[in-house]
Amino acid sequence: MQLNTSASVISFAKQLEADSAGFYEKMAEIYPEAAELFLTFSKENNNYTTMIQRAYYGVITDAIEGCFAFSVETDKYTFEREPVKAPGRTDALNQSIDMEQRLISFYTDAAEQSKAFMADVPRTFLIVAKKRKNREDKLRTLLKET
Repeated sequence: MQLNTSASVISFAKQLEADSAGFYEKMAEIYPEAAELFLTFSKENNNYTTMIQRAYYGVITDAIEGCFAFSVETDKYTFEREPVKAPGRTDALNQSIDMEQRLISFYTDAAEQSKAFMADVPRTFLIVAKKRKNREDKLRTLLKET
């Protein structure tokens, strides 16, 4: 699906955050030894959604919404919402890393596309991308310990 308006991209970002939060809640159930980390990730997703909404509502006008600031193809950023239930957690952690990479790519691409029209929203997207990169690094460390 192609997204072109600010509202549609913000809605998609909210959906990605909700889906990845659900993913991490399921990971916490499957892997109780790392539940605290996964539940922290889930809670962080809610914070990311709030940050994005505040940035968006703080700058949105009809002029911005009418300018079609984005050209986002959603298929590039979607991910499997159910963790892999394999013997051991290596596959599930790799799946988590892949999900984080897709979300980093989404936020980075969306920031780049919208930087000419807005300041706060792309800046917030880049902050979320950076935080997700830190999360990816934590997952890679956890994977090495497996």
